[in-house]
Amino acid sequence: MATAAPIQSTPAHNLSPSARAESSHQFHATQADSTFIPRGDTTVTLNYFRPPEDGSVPFNYVEAPPKGQPARNFADFDVQVPIKDIRGDESSYTLDKDAFAVVGPVAPSAEKDFVDDESIKQNYYPEVEKLLLEHVPGSTRVVFFDHTIRRSSPNAPRTPVTRVHIDQTAASAKKRVFQHVPEEAEKLLQGRYRIINVWRPLNGPVQSSPLAFASSASIKDNDVVPVEHRYPDRTGETAGIKYNAEQKWHYLSGMKNDERLLLECFDSEALKEGSKVQGGRVPHTAFKDPRTPEGAVGRESIEVRTLIFGP
Repeated sequence: MATAAPIQSTPAHNLSPSARAESSHQFHATQADSTFIPRGDTTVTLNYFRPPEDGSVPFNYVEAPPKGQPARNFADFDVQVPIKDIRGDESSYTLDKDAFAVVGPVAPSAEKDFVDDESIKQNYYPEVEKLLLEHVPGSTRVVFFDHTIRRSSPNAPRTPVTRVHIDQTAASAKKRVFQHVPEEAEKLLQGRYRIINVWRPLNGPVQSSPLAFASSASIKDNDVVPVEHRYPDRTGETAGIKYNAEQKWHYLSGMKNDERLLLECFDSEALKEGSKVQGGRVPHTAFKDPRTPEGAVGRESIEVRTLIFGP
C-alpha cells in the first residue's frame, strides 16, 4: 500500500533569465498555425550549471536568504544541443539504462481539476501507485512525499523549470527515507530504494515548454554537481549539471494527458559494483522549441515525487 507523507513545499529552481522564445521571424510557416505541434529531432538551447568562481560549495535558498547572502552562489550558461524526438520509439528506453521511461496510454484519471492538494492525494495518488507497481520491475512499496503543479502563467506559483538539473542526489535520497519513513528507514535502506517522479501534462498535447531528459547512460559522474538546497529548518541536495558533448538529450513530442513519463532521480542499485543500472539519475529541464508557433498554449503539468522500495 502506498504511504503519503505530508506534502512539503517543493524546492523551486530559479528560472533561467536567458530562457526566451526564439526570434519571431523564423519558421513563418509553422508559426502561422497556432495549433502546430513541433515534432522530430532538432537543436535547442539548454541552460547549464556554472560552478561558483571561488570554488565554494554551490547552494541556493528555497526561501528568502539570510541578510547579506545571495539567493544562490552559482551561475548558468546556454548551450545549443541536438535533441531526439522519441515519439514512436518509446519502448527502446528503460529505467535501468536511461533512467526514464514512457507509459501509456492509461485510463482517464479520477482527478479532473488538479487544483486541490487533498483531492489530488485522494484521487490521483492511488493511480500513480498502481502505475509504478506495474511498471517499475521489482517494486513492492510506494511512498509519496510531494507533488508540484506547473503552469505557464506569470502569476502561477510554479512555472516550467528551464535549467538542467536532477531533483535528488545519493545523499538527499537517503535523507528522504529517514524523513518520510523514519521508523523503518534502517531496514529499508538495506534493500533497493529509488526516487521516481511521475510527470504528465494536464492540458496536452504539449505544444510549448516541453520537457527534455538526458539518458542516464550518457551522463558522466563528473557532470553531476551536488547543490545544497537550504530550507529554513534543514538542508537537502539537488544536482546541477555541467555540459558534456556526449550527453544524449530526448523529448516526447506532443505528449498527451494519457501518457506518463517516469523520471528516475536516484536508484541505489546504481551504486553497487557491477550493477547493470547505468547511473540511475536523469537530468531534465523544460526548453523552448524554436518551432513553437505564436499563440501556442502554455504547458500545464503535474509531477508526483515518490520513494519506491524493493525488491
